[in-house]
Amino acid sequence: MKKPISATLEEELIKWIDEQCSNKEKYRNRSHLIEIALAKMREKEEK
Repeated sequence: MKKPISATLEEELIKWIDEQCSNKEKYRNRSHLIEIALAKMREKEEK
């Protein structure tokens, strides 16, 4: 089950996220990008 959260980010990082999301082939939206990024970070940490 997914739950909404809130985060405060630097404006430049938000612009970058939005640029990445503008091409819908890779990320559906901000949440999708952030979820993938965190999953990759967790995977790396667990190695």
